[in-house]
Amino acid sequence: MTMLGKRRPGRASSDVSGLHGRQAEHREASEEQDALEIRGLAHDGRGVARIARGKTVFVEGALPGEHVRVAVHRTRKRFDEAHVRELLVASPERVAPPCAHVGQCGGCDLQHLALAAQRRHKQAVLEAWLGRQGITLEAAPELLAGSGESYRRRARLGVKVDAEGGVHLGFRARHSHRLVDIDACTVLVPALDALLAPLHRLLAELEAPRQVGHLELLDSDQGALVVVRQLRDHAADAWRWQAFSRARGIHLARWLGREAPKLDWLTPTPALRCRVPGPDGELTLGIAPGDFLQANAEVNSLMVTTALAWLAPLARGRRVLDLFAGVGNFSLPLAAAGARVTAVEGRAAMVARLADNARRNAPGRELSVAARQADLNDEATVGELLQEVGPEVVVLDPPRQGAEPACRVLGQRPVPRLLYISCDPATLARDAALLVHAGYRIRHAAVADMFVHTSHVESMLLFEYPGAARQAQGGSSDG
Repeated sequence: MTMLGKRRPGRASSDVSGLHGRQAEHREASEEQDALEIRGLAHDGRGVARIARGKTVFVEGALPGEHVRVAVHRTRKRFDEAHVRELLVASPERVAPPCAHVGQCGGCDLQHLALAAQRRHKQAVLEAWLGRQGITLEAAPELLAGSGESYRRRARLGVKVDAEGGVHLGFRARHSHRLVDIDACTVLVPALDALLAPLHRLLAELEAPRQVGHLELLDSDQGALVVVRQLRDHAADAWRWQAFSRARGIHLARWLGREAPKLDWLTPTPALRCRVPGPDGELTLGIAPGDFLQANAEVNSLMVTTALAWLAPLARGRRVLDLFAGVGNFSLPLAAAGARVTAVEGRAAMVARLADNARRNAPGRELSVAARQADLNDEATVGELLQEVGPEVVVLDPPRQGAEPACRVLGQRPVPRLLYISCDPATLARDAALLVHAGYRIRHAAVADMFVHTSHVESMLLFEYPGAARQAQGGSSDG
């Protein structure tokens, strides 16, 4: 499997792909090649072939072992990008895509690959990224996987009005800002999928659809929520949205205004909640529009359960520092297991909700969670937190850019155990190299299939620092 062809803008640079920073000029093309044999699958799900002169070709929609004729749609100095024009020999792992929008919508790029093969590919991707940093796992990563369909509980859909006044609602086309109209989506949970066609009809009936930027959909324990990005207030359209919410029995809010938009509820403000597993039963997390929430509830539960198992036993009073804690996805279950958790998040509103979640889940005996706000991209701040808390366990659950500043500090101030949850294997591998070179070793690894039918890789690594880990297992430290 090759790691070339990394092409998602916005990710941190990595010396793995060789494409960031100094990218050669390219020309668009429609050149048809001779039949190619697909020899592997790139990290982003494209087939990998090589032409006679040795140049690599990344082929969308092609699978290892297949023979295809392709059309090159982009040439670069080091590789070409192509799509399948004719499938000559099919892979036994090729399946009929479940979605009617395959090939148009840019969302689910691995639908043509059997589910078990998708998951093996994601495990291999994590191992390959780590291998590029000289890190070898002792065993294949564990697989955390749930349902293959109807799993996604949140989504963001674009809204656009074309030159003829036609209103479009859907996801972006592959490699394009063009919207693909979506009236049904096989990966959305049923409550959200059922809203797509009615929302499309409603948008077409608005007097000012151009004032709608996008829609956010969320399914919670209290029912479905639609959040409208409303660029400018329009009273008649607000009334239409309210009538729609009453007819459908959903919650409705707006982010109102172009600059610094304010949240405006068009229905009574609900106490939105979702559930996560704890050691003695489920816990509830209060959430609000704009909060980070894992899209796949089933897989998120598996990740939390795995974290509890890897970190067990957490003796009473064990000190845990949870960085990038959100509203308590890992903090609350760890506290319920007996740990004393200092949970740190960058957004003040989420810190307040985290503290409230800790109080609400332990009436009469508040969970030991100290919620803090801090800039976790600042090494000095991370160092001060480590000095103050003296944690025996650190949890990192950063955004896509990873936690490089925190890992640099943790390399200098090692802790017995460090759990790293990642949504980008490239930045995880970069940060893991810092930790391994500082003396940590990887005790457990897992890949979570958070976004089925996509090349997205979510993963978990548990690091231990030799000596310090044995000391922590000997009992709780209160010093």
